[in-house]
Amino acid sequence: MPKVKTNSGAKKRFALTGTGKVKRHHAFHSHILTKKSKKRKRNLVHDDIVVKADMKQVRELLCLR
Repeated sequence: MPKVKTNSGAKKRFALTGTGKVKRHHAFHSHILTKKSKKRKRNLVHDDIVVKADMKQVRELLCLR
């Protein structure tokens, strides 16, 4: 039986919290920042929790069952 491998792209983008939720970074905060407001950029800095609709797919990529 082959080993189950974690998706290498997913392990760089997601992290588990202590309670088992999955943290993610916000998109749109890497470039073309001059046209975005300070408030918008500031709010994109904070991490967020993956929504319930995407959780099953993310957990499969991270080999969490």
